[in-house]
Amino acid sequence: METRDYLRILKDEIHSTVFATVDEDGLPVTRVIDIMLVDEDSLYFITAKGKSFYRRLTANPYVAVSGMKGSGTLSTLAVSVRGAVKNIGREKLDEIFHENPYMAKIYPSEESRRALEVFRLYEGRGEYFDLSAKPIIRRSFRLGEVDGPGQQQEGYHITADCDGCGLCLSQCPQNCIDS
Repeated sequence: METRDYLRILKDEIHSTVFATVDEDGLPVTRVIDIMLVDEDSLYFITAKGKSFYRRLTANPYVAVSGMKGSGTLSTLAVSVRGAVKNIGREKLDEIFHENPYMAKIYPSEESRRALEVFRLYEGRGEYFDLSAKPIIRRSFRLGEVDGPGQQQEGYHITADCDGCGLCLSQCPQNCIDS
């Protein structure tokens, strides 16, 4: 799968996700936000200018997003992304309302939509987990150029220090290492 496939899972199969930001004291804050649109390597969401979420995004334009679906732990599929966001104003707002018709019930008039602005998560890293598969599927993906704070790669990585002994094959509890 490619980045767009993981992002489509977030939008189409999960949709309502948990976003983490930090407040003015550096403390974590979460809220549930719907993923409204995705493209090849970005996801889009909206918020209103007067909300504290909007102020946090403006003050510190980085988020962590997680979503999951499944009826129990062993049927869970999860996608998490963290990275940089930017406010793109009202760009794509019409497309968002077209793709998400339920939004017209929440914001029925043009006047009620004036406070809304669109944010784009355009650069970062993500992880996909499928606990229903055996062995468990874990994949990493990236969005954009991946600069900025907190963008180190996740997981274990083979380096030049590897001597090829194969010990890691027998030590991995999920049999995720291929020889």
